[in-house]
Amino acid sequence: MKKAILSLLLALPAAGAAAQNAGGGISADLLAKLRAGRTEQAADRALRNALATNSINALAANPAARQARDTYFSNRVESKGITDQKQSGRCWLFTGLNVMRAKVIARFGMGDFRFSQNYCFFYDQLEKANLFLQAIIDNADKPMDDRTVNWLFQHPLSDGGQFTGIQDIISKYGVVPADVMPETYSAENTSTMAQLLSLKLREYGLALRKSAAEGEKADALQEKKATMLATVYDILAECLGEPPVKFTWTRHTADGRPAGTKEYTPLSFYEEYVGTDLKNNYVMLMNDPTRPYHKTYTIDLDRHVYDGSNWTYINLPIEEIKEMAIASIKDSTMMYFSCDVGKFIDARSGWLDPNNYDYASLFDTSFPMSKAERISTYASASSHAMTLMAVDLDANGKPKKWMVENSWGSDAGYQGHLIMTDEWFDEYMFRLVVEKKYVPAATLKLLKQEPEKLPAWDPLFAPEP
Repeated sequence: MKKAILSLLLALPAAGAAAQNAGGGISADLLAKLRAGRTEQAADRALRNALATNSINALAANPAARQARDTYFSNRVESKGITDQKQSGRCWLFTGLNVMRAKVIARFGMGDFRFSQNYCFFYDQLEKANLFLQAIIDNADKPMDDRTVNWLFQHPLSDGGQFTGIQDIISKYGVVPADVMPETYSAENTSTMAQLLSLKLREYGLALRKSAAEGEKADALQEKKATMLATVYDILAECLGEPPVKFTWTRHTADGRPAGTKEYTPLSFYEEYVGTDLKNNYVMLMNDPTRPYHKTYTIDLDRHVYDGSNWTYINLPIEEIKEMAIASIKDSTMMYFSCDVGKFIDARSGWLDPNNYDYASLFDTSFPMSKAERISTYASASSHAMTLMAVDLDANGKPKKWMVENSWGSDAGYQGHLIMTDEWFDEYMFRLVVEKKYVPAATLKLLKQEPEKLPAWDPLFAPEP
């Protein structure tokens, strides 16, 4: 019906066309045509009434998609306990630590063991502050409207991140159990602290640029930066608590019995309980159809530590990524995974399926953009990191659906998890981090390429909250 009305609208005489097109605005003639095309019938009035009192998703919900749901998975990595990042953008950190804690629980026969996200977050924020200030010094000779300088002042600090943060922060500072440095209010509700730190860093950035413009030498700039970082450290310590240098901790078995007490440093605890070479044991993969596959890329300034590593990945077809994911799950190994989580999600049940909502029928139009088109127009990008831990395979070994352990609490989704159909996985999965032993030799050889450097403002590389 609406398409027929549109055809009539387009067939109307082009009176006033010159006036409509001269300035590119909506003229009175064009508005009259738009109104003339809106011939409301009973079905249109019923839809308008329904939309006035209901959400679009409620009216577009597809009952057929719900009927096809089941929660059986042929291959699943067992885990214990669901974490909750609360009102913070630390999904990347929760995900990375959840990958590690699953191995620790299995290796030592423990119960619901958890690492301290707060401990790692403290050093993440301190390192990001240093990254910003040092990048300001490095680019002090460029004008304020330079694209890199502009980007730095737009993004002085974030609680979001990537797997590079897991690699660099933990390799440098280690980890501690959750009860050694518990969560605080500002750790779980980061917005106000982040706003104040960002404001302070912008102030400091301007001061460093002024000093550099006045001819101050590198040593003097470094001294000023150290003084600035001392203030950042104090704010973090007051909001998050000061990280322990050493601590005494008792490990317990799954049934609660003590299994040994020992004094640790955060690094010695990491070496004893994790012991994985985070920087050399993992490969970061991407499915980005806007760029050539079987190439490596790196993103400028997309790191957590100034002297750390930029996010570097291999761009691969989705089917090749799935093969590695399946191999890892079959070997009881979870993975860091990120996607555009807000698309076609039924939050109450925890299901993600492109068929969950029939927007096309509701509005009598179509939404045909491809994954590549959505990426290039900023309509889709990686928005959330979770822990990939299950796949359901059909009789031919092809995936039907996937499951992730989320960090939104145990009451969110399906018992703290999200389930995605394989069709959804194809369209909205972006990043996966796998251990090298699950990566084919031919793919590993791609790491020998000189990666193509992409700018920090590339549309696909916002930090994952």
